[in-house]
Amino acid sequence: MSTSPNLFTDADILAEAERWKRAGYGVAIATVVETWGSAPRPVGSHLIIDNEGNFLGSVSGGCVEGAVISEALEVIESGKAKLLEFGVADETAWRVGLSCGGKIAVRVESVAEQPWVLPEVNAAVAAREAVAIVTELESGESLVLTPDQIGKQHYAEELREAFRTGRSGIVEAAGMTFFINVHVPPVKLVIIGAVHISQALAEMARVVGLDCVIVDPRTAFATPERFPQTRVIAEWPDVALPPLGLDRYTAFVALTHDPKIDDPAILHAVGKGCFYLGTLGSRKTHAKRLERLAAAGVSEADRTRIHAPIGLDIGAVSPAEIAVSILGEIIATMRQKRRSPVSNSPAA
Repeated sequence: MSTSPNLFTDADILAEAERWKRAGYGVAIATVVETWGSAPRPVGSHLIIDNEGNFLGSVSGGCVEGAVISEALEVIESGKAKLLEFGVADETAWRVGLSCGGKIAVRVESVAEQPWVLPEVNAAVAAREAVAIVTELESGESLVLTPDQIGKQHYAEELREAFRTGRSGIVEAAGMTFFINVHVPPVKLVIIGAVHISQALAEMARVVGLDCVIVDPRTAFATPERFPQTRVIAEWPDVALPPLGLDRYTAFVALTHDPKIDDPAILHAVGKGCFYLGTLGSRKTHAKRLERLAAAGVSEADRTRIHAPIGLDIGAVSPAEIAVSILGEIIATMRQKRRSPVSNSPAA
């Protein structure tokens, strides 16, 4: 069952853990709960281990996996969770540790102790809902919560922040220590227009882990030959977009420069809560676009959410450079960092 951790997201790993359990294996989950200094894997990273020593995922990129697996086998047998800490490796003493110079804390628990957790988390992930496992570290008791279920918990503000940023971490509240392990849906990038910029943007988006799809009714443009590793839908936006399920974890960009294609797509996207909306064109072009959107009933608040001219102001000229600026602005928006829009988009 062991394989490269880079082929699976942490959500994939939890889904696999549930499959292993249903197949009759004893399963433990090791999770990075805290890091100090230069750690090889971020907080929230998972490694799952079965009772035969098979594993999937990573908590350290290979530095301490052997030791964690050994501890996990004991946890599966005893049912008692463990909190492990690993620091810098001491080569002269042959001590297990991190070669990067950092330090990590890893919590190892048996899935049999709280069997409802994985099904609830995996169901939320499958429905593209944000979900968090909140564990009180002393007792080991966990809750599975979505943004709509935050309520009046002592850690409510910290949980809201975790959902907003997508970052897991330890919080102190009401004299207790909690670990918030948050899972948000993978970011979906919907590109309107199978143009040159889209070719570069789709490749870059794939590298950073975005789930990309391109929509363009022009069959000469929307071909698998031009986009060999990207899903392409050769349909008009009113047909192609509804099944895609645009939501607040979607970045939307319109790049055709053709109002007949872009405008219906934008009208659909503004009502779906996409965290990023960007459109190609000069300020003059965008001003005319805003007039059309206003006439179509788009509110001023929604119109001001559109990034146009699209992209960060890096002086981009070539299609690939413009793609870099667009992806940079998407990432900046995703991380809630403000940047100035590009000022040199093609005039029209």
